[in-house]
Amino acid sequence: MDSIKIENIFVGKNHPVFIIAEAGVNHNGKLDLALKLVDAAKNAGADAVKFQTFKAEQVVIESTPMAEYQKKNLGVSESQLSMIKKLELDDESHKTVSAYCKKLGIIFMSTPHGGFESVDFLEKLGVPAFKIGSADLTNHPLLERVARLKKPVIISTGMATMTEIKEAVRSVRKQRNNKIIVLHCTTNYPCLESEVNLRAMQTIERELNVLVGYSDHTLGIQVPIMAASLGACLIEKHFTLDKTMHGSDHVASLEPKELTEMVTKTKAVETILGSATKKPTRSELLYIPIVRKSIVAACNIESGEKLSKENISIKRPGTGIAPKYFSQFLGKKTKRNIKKDSLLRKTDIGI
Repeated sequence: MDSIKIENIFVGKNHPVFIIAEAGVNHNGKLDLALKLVDAAKNAGADAVKFQTFKAEQVVIESTPMAEYQKKNLGVSESQLSMIKKLELDDESHKTVSAYCKKLGIIFMSTPHGGFESVDFLEKLGVPAFKIGSADLTNHPLLERVARLKKPVIISTGMATMTEIKEAVRSVRKQRNNKIIVLHCTTNYPCLESEVNLRAMQTIERELNVLVGYSDHTLGIQVPIMAASLGACLIEKHFTLDKTMHGSDHVASLEPKELTEMVTKTKAVETILGSATKKPTRSELLYIPIVRKSIVAACNIESGEKLSKENISIKRPGTGIAPKYFSQFLGKKTKRNIKKDSLLRKTDIGI
C-alpha cells in the first residue's frame, strides 16, 4: 500500500508525515498529568497522542529485574513489576483521556502491553490503529489478534533482526491485513547517535515492501527530522511535561516547547523535499532576466569591424543572446555601429 488511513488522516507516500506524540507512561499513573500531556500534544500540532495500556501482573512476573536504563534513570533498583504497577492508568482514566482527545480533535492511541485483554479494551474504546511496541515484535499471537481487527498495525522494531521483522509482518499479513507501518527503532533510553542506524529504515522498506517510519529515543529533534527526509511516513517521539520529573522515561523525552519545534520542522520536510522535477520555480522565473547574462559590446564597435574577445563581453542582464552562443559571434563582421554595453543581436552579424 502507498498509504493507509488512521482515523481521518492518510499516512504514507505523498502525504505529510504523521506524528505520534508518545506520552507513554510519563503521566506517572496520574489522570491529571495524562490530560495535561494531551493538551501539550495538541498544542504542539501532533496528529496523535499515544499512551500504554496494561495491567502490570499481565505484563511481567514478579522476579523480572528492571532494565539497566530504568535503574539509571530512576536511581533505584526494584522489581520491574513494582515499578510499572505505579504507572498504570485504570480503565476509567483511559475512557476519560480518550474522550478528552476526541473533544480536542487529536487522535487517541495506546499500545497494548497487557496481552489480549488490553487489545480488546482498546478496541472497545475505538482506537483507529494499533501500535505494537518493540517488546512484542516476537509476540505473534498478539500480532495476529490485532491484525484480525483489520485496523492499521504499527510495529516498532527495537532489538530486532531483519528475520524477526519479516516474521512479524508475515503474522499480520496472514490475517489478510496489509495495513502495516514498520518503525525502525533502537531500544535504549536515550539512544546513542552511533546506534541510530537510520539507513536500516530504508532497508526495511525495500526488503519488506511496507510503509516505514521511525520511533525515536535519541535526545533532541535532529534525528526524527532526518528520518522524515529519508522517507519516514510516521514519526513517534516520547515527550513529557518536565524532564526532571521522577520516572524512567522522562529524561529521554522532549518537553512541550521542544515537541512543538520538532513537529513544526518535521512537518516542513515534505514541503522542503518538494518535487523531483528540476525546473525553475515561480520565484526564480522573476530573476532569470536580471541575474543571467547576455553577449554585449565591451566597447564602441564600428560597422564592419570584426568581433573578438577584446570587443565583446558577457554581462547582465539576461534579456539578450545567451553566452552559450559567444563563439558563434567571434570573427564575424558587424553590420552596424554598436555602442559600448549594448546587447548584441543576431542581425548585427547577419544571422
